[in-house]
Amino acid sequence: MTFDWEVVDDFMPRFWDGVLVTLQALALGTLIAFALGLVWAMAQRAPQRWVRWPVTAITEFIRNTPLLVQLFFLFYVVPQWGPSMSPLTTGIVGLGLHYSTYTAEVYRAGIDGVPVGQWEAAKALSLSRGRTWSSVILPQAIRRVVPALGNYVVAMLKDSPMIAVIGALDMLGEARQFSNETFTTEAITVVGVAFIVIAYPASLLIRVLERRLVNNT
Repeated sequence: MTFDWEVVDDFMPRFWDGVLVTLQALALGTLIAFALGLVWAMAQRAPQRWVRWPVTAITEFIRNTPLLVQLFFLFYVVPQWGPSMSPLTTGIVGLGLHYSTYTAEVYRAGIDGVPVGQWEAAKALSLSRGRTWSSVILPQAIRRVVPALGNYVVAMLKDSPMIAVIGALDMLGEARQFSNETFTTEAITVVGVAFIVIAYPASLLIRVLERRLVNNT
């Protein structure tokens, strides 16, 4: 069996279409995960039980159910009760929502790592709760957790092929479809290499960022 570069050449236009979908899902899913995760983390520290308990229940439910099931639910079940979303939009929302529950735990750890004296100092200065969070606690907490958040970006990249099951053809989705049509395997190989090319430098960047943050702490 030999590797056919002509097959690769035929696949490349569809490969770049898949890359665009993958990067869109990753970038927008990451924004949702980071923003919503912070909301979850702050809500879990709310003084009101009626806020903390439902948020905890929701995040635990999402974290302990498979991403694939959540994608099917968002795409096939939710439209029966409300507006439907395109496959790509559903994939972005699903990835972001799923990973927001993990980033919430990362934020929580960062917040818990802020010294108690910082809270006491903010209280002594009569800062409002909002000002305490925005000016004192979050800048310190987020700085601590940036490397961990970066790891979840890489994890999200590796889970992005799941969106193909609802019709959003990312790199792997395009490769599988092309392979089924042509009875070849070169496209799958190209996508495997592409994931390594994207994920490995990202992992190295996260390590460098982690070392810099540790040295500057």
